[in-house]
Amino acid sequence: MNATLLAVALSLVSAGAYAAAAVAQSRLAGRTEPGTGVLRMLGRGAWWSAVGLNAAGALLHVAALNYGPLTLVQPLGALTLVVAVPLGARAAGRRVGRTEWRGTALTLLGLGALLLTTGGGSAPQDTLTLPEALGVGAATMAVVAGLSRPGARPGLRHAAASGITSGVASALTQTLTVAVTDHSGGPLFSWRLLTVALLVSAFAMGGLLLSQTAYRGGLGAPLAVVTLANPVAAAAIGLALLGERLQGGPVSLVLALLGTTAAVRGVILLSRAQARNADRDEVPEGPAPVDPVPSRVVIGSPRPAAVPEPVAVRAGGAPHP
Repeated sequence: MNATLLAVALSLVSAGAYAAAAVAQSRLAGRTEPGTGVLRMLGRGAWWSAVGLNAAGALLHVAALNYGPLTLVQPLGALTLVVAVPLGARAAGRRVGRTEWRGTALTLLGLGALLLTTGGGSAPQDTLTLPEALGVGAATMAVVAGLSRPGARPGLRHAAASGITSGVASALTQTLTVAVTDHSGGPLFSWRLLTVALLVSAFAMGGLLLSQTAYRGGLGAPLAVVTLANPVAAAAIGLALLGERLQGGPVSLVLALLGTTAAVRGVILLSRAQARNADRDEVPEGPAPVDPVPSRVVIGSPRPAAVPEPVAVRAGGAPHP
């Protein structure tokens, strides 16, 4: 099978696993109090189910990165949002709405246009050096610290931080997999690979915890932000440090812009629809239960006693008939 087709196939299955994990995390976040600590959440089976699904998606994603460049594999991660639409609707016991279908179609069209402009076809060769990996890690931690500060819209800011850390983890993972599978005879274990592996573990777990925090406000908008921030961060590293390029001339650039516009519009529609559905799903179906009104026993005032008619009395004391 062609390397590009294999990377696309693995990315599709990975997106399905990530979508199932996002739905599971969202439902867990809806049942978790805002003040719940991390240790208490780690003791729940639902959390570990989401972790398992994320791990499966990550392994498939790693395999895809071994066959395709970041500019090809990362945009396919947007399919996570597309897959999460029917999964979330099924979990909530409802049908997918018209707006959600429109958003899905626009997202797919935009992704298709972007894939035509990627430099796919050859497996990645370049990797990050140790100074580059450390610089990327330091810059990522600074950005995440800024986004995690208290302020307005914490859900969207945590979602952006989650997407950035996940995208950086993907870029570092590609460096790790390419270096390990390199048959040039280089050492399998070195300070560079050990450092990259530690950074991948830290950013992967950090992205998972940040997304769990972001989903407390619902699934739609946070997942959309994660979906967009992830490929942007990874593609920036691929284009700036790994020598990846978009193929084609001005026509491909116009196609990429149109695809990006369509994908962003589709994600916005999906996020709005899922935000409305999240609010509606929290309301129980059917008429709202009415508190029973205690029955009142109305006790009427007693009837006044009959007043005897006046009786005339004769002079002798005997009553007058």
